[in-house]
Amino acid sequence: MATYAIGDVQGCYDELARLIDKLKFDITRDALWFCGDLVNRGGQSLEVLRLIRSIGANATVVLGNHDLSLLAIAERKPSEQNKLSAELRAVLDAPDRDTLLLWLRTRKLLHVDHELGFLMVHAGLAPGWSVHDAEAAAHGVETRLHGPNYRRLLKVMYGNKPDVWTSKLRGNDRMRASINVLTRMRFCDVRGKLAFRDKGAPGTQQPGYYPWFSVPGMIKRDLRIVCGHWSTLGLFRGLGTYAIDTGCVWGGSLTAIRLDDDEPRLISVKSTLPRIADLGD
Repeated sequence: MATYAIGDVQGCYDELARLIDKLKFDITRDALWFCGDLVNRGGQSLEVLRLIRSIGANATVVLGNHDLSLLAIAERKPSEQNKLSAELRAVLDAPDRDTLLLWLRTRKLLHVDHELGFLMVHAGLAPGWSVHDAEAAAHGVETRLHGPNYRRLLKVMYGNKPDVWTSKLRGNDRMRASINVLTRMRFCDVRGKLAFRDKGAPGTQQPGYYPWFSVPGMIKRDLRIVCGHWSTLGLFRGLGTYAIDTGCVWGGSLTAIRLDDDEPRLISVKSTLPRIADLGD
């Protein structure tokens, strides 16, 4: 049995199909992990959702910021939905939209596999979080998102405040801070304050901020982390972190990493999309 984690797909169905074929994925014995941002910008989000859902229990997905955005947009008035791109409109107009959106909404924000020794998250972890702390923060959001009052969460999850996660946060502030760390984080300071406007490669951020995985004094964790979200970072392996968003939607590549090897092995396919500058979130 092989287990692969795949970076941000973002609607790039053709590349995902080619990558799965290159992996020689066997649905009867292999497993695929997806680091979030399944949808938006690649042109084929509907096909991506259908494909990944069809893999069933052998596909493990954590939600990214684009996935949460789609879920929130799906709850808006039709007049607001009309302003969407044709790609996302295709998802909302599909005959199986309710099935797909329910499946997407009931995915996790964090996945931990102690046997493999890996944790998967879309963006990152707060510097003061242990694995247990991260699981607790993610579980709090998942409980709301998977429950009957999920619409309330989708309405209040947007916003840059609070920009520091603390255990004292309660209610909507706690939910928003947890979501921002798990799905939007790139840089933060030693207290965990997020730098939302800094989206470039390390070295371009404002003084006093660090890539989330290299903050001085951050807590040590006994699991390696695989993540996506940060295409301007590119492929990164170090400090116990494997960042694998290699910018497929921007004309880069779609990357997978085999997690069950002694030394994780990378496999990728080149994007068929034109090479353009990364626009950030």
